[in-house]
Amino acid sequence: MAKKFIIVDSEVLPEVFLKTIEAKQLLASGEVKGLSAAAKAVGISRSALYKYKDKVFEFNENQKSVITITVILKDVLGALQSLLKLISSYHISVVTITQSAPSDGAASVSLDLRTTDMTDDIEVLLKDINSQSFVILAKEIIK
Repeated sequence: MAKKFIIVDSEVLPEVFLKTIEAKQLLASGEVKGLSAAAKAVGISRSALYKYKDKVFEFNENQKSVITITVILKDVLGALQSLLKLISSYHISVVTITQSAPSDGAASVSLDLRTTDMTDDIEVLLKDINSQSFVILAKEIIK
């Protein structure tokens, strides 16, 4: 049987689900070490946390997805560093970078970007990247 997901207003959920999410956040932030400590910190049983930890997730409707862009950079000193500085000026987090070895004066770079706090539109970012002297071409990869 396929998994089925539903979105429910947290106000109608049993408290144990909300505390499970809180415990998972404590674990993720490093505030507590281990499931037992997380369960104790939020006031639920360890068995309840084990039962629901892989079944209850927080949904943030304002959260944007991770996008992938590919940029062909000129093989010039500081090109990648300048690209990363530009991306960071848009309040975008770089999740992964994959770069090919330079060939014929250019190198391809693939970047997975977390756009949750992005200050502008992706089209604006790509236009800005493409206007840089060290960039040959930048485009978003549609998944």
